[in-house]
Amino acid sequence: CPVVLAPENSSVAMPPPADIVKVAIEWPGAFPKLMEIDQKKPLSSIIKEVCDGWSLANHDQFALQHADSSNFYITEKNRNEIKNGAILRLTTSPAQNAQQLHERIQSSSMDAKLEALKDLANYSRDITFAQEFINLDGISLLTQMVESGTERYQKLQKIMKPCFGDMLSFTLTAFVELMDHGIVSWDTFSVAFIKKIASYVNKFASDISILQRSLAILESMVLNSHDLYQKVAQEITIGQLIPHLQGTDQEIQTYTIAVINALFLKAPDDKRQEMANILAQKQLRSIILTHVIRAQRAINNEMAHQLYVLQVLTFNLLEDRMMTKMDPQDQAQRDIIFELRRIAFDAESEPNNSSGSIEKRKSMYTRDYKKLGFINHVNPAMDFTQTPPGMLALDNMLYFAKHHQDAYIRIVLENSSREDKHECPFGRSSIELTKMLCEILKVGELPSETCNDFHPMFFTHDRSFEEFFCICIQLLNKTWKEMRATSEDFNKARKRVMQVVKEQIMRALTTKPSSLDQFKSKLQNLSYTEILKIRQSERMNQEDFQSRPILELKEKIQPEILELIKQQRLNRLVEGTCFRKLNSRRRQDKFWYCRLSPNHKVLHYGDLEESPQGEVPHDSLQDKLPVADIKAVVTGKDCPHMKEKGALKQNKEVLELAFSILYDSSGQLNFIAPDKHEYCVWTDGLNALLGKDMLSDLTRNDLDTLLSMEIKLRLLDLENIQIPDAPPPIPKEPSNYDFVYDCN
Repeated sequence: CPVVLAPENSSVAMPPPADIVKVAIEWPGAFPKLMEIDQKKPLSSIIKEVCDGWSLANHDQFALQHADSSNFYITEKNRNEIKNGAILRLTTSPAQNAQQLHERIQSSSMDAKLEALKDLANYSRDITFAQEFINLDGISLLTQMVESGTERYQKLQKIMKPCFGDMLSFTLTAFVELMDHGIVSWDTFSVAFIKKIASYVNKFASDISILQRSLAILESMVLNSHDLYQKVAQEITIGQLIPHLQGTDQEIQTYTIAVINALFLKAPDDKRQEMANILAQKQLRSIILTHVIRAQRAINNEMAHQLYVLQVLTFNLLEDRMMTKMDPQDQAQRDIIFELRRIAFDAESEPNNSSGSIEKRKSMYTRDYKKLGFINHVNPAMDFTQTPPGMLALDNMLYFAKHHQDAYIRIVLENSSREDKHECPFGRSSIELTKMLCEILKVGELPSETCNDFHPMFFTHDRSFEEFFCICIQLLNKTWKEMRATSEDFNKARKRVMQVVKEQIMRALTTKPSSLDQFKSKLQNLSYTEILKIRQSERMNQEDFQSRPILELKEKIQPEILELIKQQRLNRLVEGTCFRKLNSRRRQDKFWYCRLSPNHKVLHYGDLEESPQGEVPHDSLQDKLPVADIKAVVTGKDCPHMKEKGALKQNKEVLELAFSILYDSSGQLNFIAPDKHEYCVWTDGLNALLGKDMLSDLTRNDLDTLLSMEIKLRLLDLENIQIPDAPPPIPKEPSNYDFVYDCN
């Protein structure tokens, strides 16, 4: 190919300096300007230069903002987010805009007022504008409008009901957005305002937007202020919230359960059980089961999170009993143990005033308590002094004895009559099982900010934990027999059996059975023999051959496997992921999407209005970050957004999903992965881009699995052949080479 030399006078295009950004700037009624912005210059100087280009005076009354759907103002803090090719707009300054809107929303013209409130709701998402509007005491103005709104426009409401509804909706939207920035304390609001918001929950049930925002405000009040919790709890009742769950709008149902959860979470310990009783009376569980879980539509992530929170808070009611020791001197508590004995051995036929001596009766009771499987045969109350599970274990045993009497009697008599030392002691097993179930369901732990792991079967029964125990104690008894465990060394047998039982329960729970009966059916298919088969299969899949030839083979093919894993991670980054922006209110979902360019040189990212159904195209993501600019990837507590004060800082699960990209001198891109798998994929992929090792648990598991598969494939021809640890010896040289044949 001929080589074309550039003329001496021609200049070769050089890439622009890193501090120079090429943008387009719009101004209403004028042609857009193409301009180079020097990021080292003060923002005020750049705005003055733009204003001078259009002959606009008073440049201090102007500002730049993004021309996309966000309309966010550009400040000294966020100016580094401006990328090459961005479209900006010259507009009035935040202070000027806030002042104008503050005046416009007080207009006597209904149409002007409505348009102003609509603009305010839009601008309030921007923290720069929000700060200026709040400085003008804008929050107080909005609350006054809400408090007096219905009275002032009561006559107009009949004539202009749609207009009134829109005005109220925009007012509440602006209020929610302004409060979401965390600038103003929630403790500043009056009882009159709370009463008005609470009244909207009933008055505007048909107006989705007003109802949605009213519920969001109530939830935030409860979560952010103890004083407001008490006031809201007085104004809103469970009976007022229940009808909103019986509708068909899943978003309203989600907000409603969120308010119930907030009231539940913030209730004092002595009021929490009382609230649970009210929820039971109002049949909340069956309403959720019918209208949410079994409704003919998919449950979105936010609803799944709220159901998970409700599930956790419900089970946390058991914590008090779980941490309560039994008082061996308390007669009422001892009567429960006596009732267990009576049901099992029909003690009613032997009245207390029988002619037998006290010593004889004591001896009989001791024998029966031994048959029931207690450690302390003389005073079984001593068995329940360990916490956890405390009195909760005794509660479960009594529930099982009363509500599943046949199964209870069968288990007790079956084990008490065995003479082969393979009996399963019911009392001790029940105590251990209750403790294990509390660990599985994390009784006493606060709900996670990100978890969606609710189980539909727990919404199918008012006493779901007790029923859960009843199914599992029968499983334990069955597994004990299948494993031929003995009670002679209970601690060793307990450990082995409990490991298998826990595995059976966890495997059944991962299938998300829709009912307790379905859960029971799943367990029937997970016998001890089946668990052994599953374990053996998994062991075969993860088998680690230790002979030297196999280790050498693994060492040889490991780089190929790691390269394969690296390519998979990078391909996943190219596909991209939708991340959620968590905030103090969490109800209003905000999403953003990030993906790697196909050539692996640029990260494209940008905000989304809603969660996408598939991949988001590169050209619809506004922002870019060259991979070459990335300085480091940090995780967990080292992330800038985890060092900030707030509720997220205290949440262990959120910390485990957090990672950040650091670039330039102070630039950062903060992530909270949707789950542990995505966290591993992204941290691996980013480390691979930076030429660092992939150290996640997912990489280790993938490497082990793929190495095992590859080795097995290569050793297929050597099946049933013993592979020696050392290579075969080299034979001695022959005495002569006469056997060599010269082909020539």
